[in-house]
Amino acid sequence: MGWLTKFFRGSTHNISEGQYHSRPAEETSWNEPSSSPVVTDFLSEFNNEDIDRAIALSLSEEEQRKAKTIDKDVHLEDDELLARAIQESLNIESPPRGKVRASGGNTYHQPREPGTANGGNTYQPPRENGTTNGGNAYQPLPFMFSSGFRACAGCHREIGHGRFLSCMGAVWHPECFRCHACSQPIYDYEFSMSGNHPYHKTCYKEQFHPKCDVCKQFIPTNMNGLIEYRAHPFWLQKYCPSHEVDGTPRCCSCERMEPRESRYVLLDDGRKLCLECLDSAVMDTSECQPLYLEIQEFYEGLNMRVEQQVPLLLVERQALNEAMEGEKARHHHLPETRGLCLSEEQTVSTILRRPRMTGNKIMEMITEPYRLTRRCEVTAILILYGLPRLLTGSILAHEMMHAWLRLRGYRTLSPDVEEGICQVLAHMWIESEIMAGSGSSAASSSSGSSSSASSKKGGRSQFERKLGDFFKHQIESDTSMAYGEGFRAGNRAVMQYGLKRTLEHIRLTGAFPF
Repeated sequence: MGWLTKFFRGSTHNISEGQYHSRPAEETSWNEPSSSPVVTDFLSEFNNEDIDRAIALSLSEEEQRKAKTIDKDVHLEDDELLARAIQESLNIESPPRGKVRASGGNTYHQPREPGTANGGNTYQPPRENGTTNGGNAYQPLPFMFSSGFRACAGCHREIGHGRFLSCMGAVWHPECFRCHACSQPIYDYEFSMSGNHPYHKTCYKEQFHPKCDVCKQFIPTNMNGLIEYRAHPFWLQKYCPSHEVDGTPRCCSCERMEPRESRYVLLDDGRKLCLECLDSAVMDTSECQPLYLEIQEFYEGLNMRVEQQVPLLLVERQALNEAMEGEKARHHHLPETRGLCLSEEQTVSTILRRPRMTGNKIMEMITEPYRLTRRCEVTAILILYGLPRLLTGSILAHEMMHAWLRLRGYRTLSPDVEEGICQVLAHMWIESEIMAGSGSSAASSSSGSSSSASSKKGGRSQFERKLGDFFKHQIESDTSMAYGEGFRAGNRAVMQYGLKRTLEHIRLTGAFPF
C-alpha cells in the first residue's frame, strides 16, 4: 500500500478603507457696478449735500447685496462638493479577490493522502503579510469617508458619515466586520477567509491549519512554504514527514502511526502492536484452533471441504522465515511473510503458551519443536503470532486455499493465478465476518483470549469492525502483480462465472476465465 500526498493553499483578500476628501471653496469674484445714466440724471437735480447722502445710501445697499450674493455662492458650492463626494463613494469598486492556485498529488507507499513525492500532503498557510495566500490586507487611509447613503453588511444599518471598510463586495462599520470563529472585530491589517466567512489570521490557523495526529502540533511548512504531511489512504491519519524517520512506532497490523504518549506492545521479533489490535490478537497455537475450525466450516459451506487433517501452528517470525527457506518448491510470497503452506518434512518451533506481558514487552515466550511428517501434499500451515483475529483469519483462509489447490491437484499454476484465487477466498471470508457482525460460537470457546471475551459479549467492537474493513481494503488496493492484479482478475471471474466454474476453468487451463 502507499501513503497519500496533498498540497493546500489559501486565498488572498483585501480591505479598502473609505475616506472623504473635503476641498476649500473656490474664491468668488464680482465686479464693481458701473454708474448708469439714471444716476447721472439724479446728480443734476440734487445739490451736493443731497448727492452725498444718496451716494452713501447707495453704497450701503450695494454692500448688503454683495454680502448676500457671496453667502449664497458659498452654500451652492458646498452642496455641489457634497454631491460630488457621495457620487464618488458610490462608484468605489470592491478590490479584486486574490487568485487561488491549487496543486496536489496522491500516491501511497506505506502512507504518503514524501515531499512532493508519493506519500505526502502539503498545504500553504496564510503568511504574516497581506500579499500572501490566506490573508487579506488593507492600508488605512488618513481621512474619514462620508457615506450617508450606504448600508452596513453586518448590522444592515445606514453607515452615515464616518469611517467604513470596503471588502468582500460590501461595506461595513469597522466594529461590524467580525471574525467568524471568535466573533470579535477584525482590526488587523490582514485577514483570512474560508468560504464566505472572514477570520483573524490566528483564528484561521487554529481552525484550518492541519495538525499532526502524532505530535498534535501544527504541521510545519517545507522550503516552498507549503505544509507537507503523510496521510494513510484508509485511516486518513495525517502526520509530519519527520515521524517516519524519528523512531515513532507504527502498528504492524493496522499500520497506524502511534500518537505520542500512547502505549503499544513490543513483540520479541521487533514488531510493534497498538493496544487496540492487541485486544483481539491471537498469541499461541491452542488459541488459534477455534478460529481454524471456523475457517474449515467456511470452506465446507462453499463445498470445498479439506479432507486431510493439516496441522496449524502459530510461530514467531524467525521460525516462519526458516520454514520458508526449507521449502524445496519456491512459492511467491509477500515481502513480509505472515503465513505459509508447507509441503516438505521439517521441524518447526511453535508457540506453546500465550506469552506474558511485562510493561510494554512480551516476555516468557514458551515454544516447542514440532516435527512435520509428509502424509499428503501439505504438511502444515504456519501463521505468524500476535496478529488480530480478523487478520489471522484472513491469512489462514488464504493458506487454506493453497492447501486445497495442492490437495486437489492444482500444481503448476502461475503466481498471479494461485495467489489471486487465494486472495479471493481470504476476501470472501472477511466479507462474511463483516456481514455477520460477531464472532462464531466456535471462536468464543477459547478461554483466556481477548477475541473470546468480545464474542461472549455478543458483538464485535467498533474498532474491530473498522479493522475488518481495513484488511478488506488492503486486499482490494494491493498493487503487486501476484496478490493485487491476481486478486482483481480472480474476483472479476468469480463475480461473472461463480466460484465453482472459475475453479474448474483454472484446473483445465491454468488461467482465469474471461
